[in-house]
Amino acid sequence: MGIQRDRVRFNVGGRIFETTGTTLANAGRNSLFGAMFDENWNLQPDGASEYFIDRNPSCFAVLLDLLRTGELHIPANVPEKLLYREALFYGLHDRVRTAKRGQFDGNRLKFAGSVMGRAPGDGTAIRAGPDGGCCVAHGSMVHVYDWMLEEHQPISLDYQRVNDAGWIDSNNIVVSACEKLGHGDGGMGLFSSSTGELRYKFQVSHENQVKSFTAGALSFSPDYKIFASCKGRSNEYGIGVWDQVTGKQIDFFYEPLGWSLGDADKLQWLQRANCLLVATLFPRKDNCYISLLDFRDRRMVWSWSDIGFGAPVTVDEKRVRDAIAMETASSICVVNEYEDLGFMDLRSTAASVRWSSRSRLMKGKMPDEPCYPKLALHGGQLFSSMNDCVSVFSGPDWVLTSRLRRSYGGSICDFSIGGDRLFALHSEENVFDIWETPPPPIL
Repeated sequence: MGIQRDRVRFNVGGRIFETTGTTLANAGRNSLFGAMFDENWNLQPDGASEYFIDRNPSCFAVLLDLLRTGELHIPANVPEKLLYREALFYGLHDRVRTAKRGQFDGNRLKFAGSVMGRAPGDGTAIRAGPDGGCCVAHGSMVHVYDWMLEEHQPISLDYQRVNDAGWIDSNNIVVSACEKLGHGDGGMGLFSSSTGELRYKFQVSHENQVKSFTAGALSFSPDYKIFASCKGRSNEYGIGVWDQVTGKQIDFFYEPLGWSLGDADKLQWLQRANCLLVATLFPRKDNCYISLLDFRDRRMVWSWSDIGFGAPVTVDEKRVRDAIAMETASSICVVNEYEDLGFMDLRSTAASVRWSSRSRLMKGKMPDEPCYPKLALHGGQLFSSMNDCVSVFSGPDWVLTSRLRRSYGGSICDFSIGGDRLFALHSEENVFDIWETPPPPIL
């Protein structure tokens, strides 16, 4: 047990600060201050009357005030990026993020800034990171940005076009591409988000032989599995499953006759149902296929296709551009090129689409510029992109409640939500926008 001294004195870069152990306890056990105290937040005995820290004193004053009041006030003479770096040193970056941004709410999002792309016109995908950063796929490159939106060393695939990317955690990114990723066989690899280094490649084995394959859409499960649509040269078309930790292939769901799993545009893991949603969509295929795969029973437990299988389908159903499962509502939402939302009941074996026209913007007219409808579900709200804006739908009837729009950059080709931010990638100028929820006002 350390000696109880609630008052603590610091010399930070030559400037004296005095506070209490109670205030420092607000930093949490994973902070630098947590390491200075015992389990009861008494100082560890080292005989020092004051503790010297060779860091920026102005930033320390801001962070100490945050611990005292829970509020973040950044003076004009303190650069935000410098403060964020200092917060990272003290283990307080999560506290700074929480204080700077309020709880994510699509109806309260405000534009926070833009980042210009590196290769105009070929941005294909953006993925939000778990800590508020993001990665952007540009041709054969993946540009990585941390939570301070500073760019790290890019990931290069040696001229192989990126098909999808996803975050394992804040330090690791999985990238899918065509057959030869870097050197050797395999179309998927795990990379360091900070250095761009290839840590290992994921292989597909069939009949005890390693096969070349193209990896497409990715998805991840909480029990450390990676799912990827795979397209091989012979008969290994389907969905591959790998262990995130070891990189070893643990399963493969082979494509059933007449279906299209190896060319899937969208994968989504459904935690409650323990199933994987697989969607192959327009315009990659003339016919759309959506299914749920149960790997425990190795079977397709639910499926829909706009071929109809005897049931009539509309033109809108043949132009489904994205799909997302909403487990709490036991339904799948789809969107067409007019931003009409459609809903399918997962409890029905004879699935049909119930279309909602209240979201329609174009009134049957094709847009003059390319549109890339995408869907996302976050915090009980549904998000759909259309041309240069993202629409937000709320409530049990999914009523349109707000729109996020910027006039610069052209159509939104992709967007992603994570780390309390929404990132929107524009197609024409290859710029991505950052949207954040401001903190509540101080009363």
